[in-house]
Amino acid sequence: MKHSEEKRPVHVVWRNVILMTLLHAVSVYAVTQLHKAHLATIVWEFFYYVMAALGVTAGAHRLWSHKSYKARLPLKIFLAVLNSMALQNSIFDWARDHRVHHKFSETDADPHNAKRGFFFSHIGWLLVRKHPDVIEKGKRLDLNDLYNDPVVMLQHRYYIPSVILMCFVLPAAMPLLWGETLSISYLTCLLRYCAGLNVTWCVNSVAHMWGNKPYDKSINPAENLLVVICAMGEGFHNYHHVFPHDYATSEFGFRFNLTTAFIDCMFYLGLAYDLRTVAPETILARKKRTGYLSD
Repeated sequence: MKHSEEKRPVHVVWRNVILMTLLHAVSVYAVTQLHKAHLATIVWEFFYYVMAALGVTAGAHRLWSHKSYKARLPLKIFLAVLNSMALQNSIFDWARDHRVHHKFSETDADPHNAKRGFFFSHIGWLLVRKHPDVIEKGKRLDLNDLYNDPVVMLQHRYYIPSVILMCFVLPAAMPLLWGETLSISYLTCLLRYCAGLNVTWCVNSVAHMWGNKPYDKSINPAENLLVVICAMGEGFHNYHHVFPHDYATSEFGFRFNLTTAFIDCMFYLGLAYDLRTVAPETILARKKRTGYLSD
């Protein structure tokens, strides 16, 4: 039986197609020009990549989507700024879509349904109109915690100017201070942004198609070490879909998991608290029931 998606027309969003094509074309060119960049520029953009990623992984994902820990106001503001550095939708939009993804994973209501293929789950979902089920079932979710969070709503309201400043102006302007040319500065900035997007998309595509499934063999999400490393701990995806409320997204703590290490540091500084975890005996029981120990 064919999926319902195959029976309905796909409405291409040509603006997104053009923008993404240009971004990737410029990024490929930027790779050929990296040898002209100052070492300080490359180091700066890598640092910016890590900080922007934390705005997504520690912020939009683990804090606001799953409420796997709580953050005091200074940390919330800091994570909201980092999230604007990433330009991957506002915290509100990101968290809403991610909750829909978890609740209706691998169905037509999943924004980046991996059963529609690698390309769709990686980038294609951004190039077409959302399936009606995504919109319909997304309206049923309780988002009051997001609406009632002033940091989330403030960032959502001023998202466009915040991302222009934090994702493009600031990172491209900083290298000028040590003598970088404007063209190379902007090229490395765009390359960093493009790399950040693709690494995040790999969680939706690669980690939903390839890897081990020690916790639940019946679902698509898998443990993928490459995604773990590149996405700062987000590739422990079989575990995460089984235990989405665990702040570490893994049973191994901060091992290969920079985001967990960051949250741990914030905890010791008193800025993060009520970190939610899963008891070892619960993890073992799940492995025996649905995972690799169930054979």
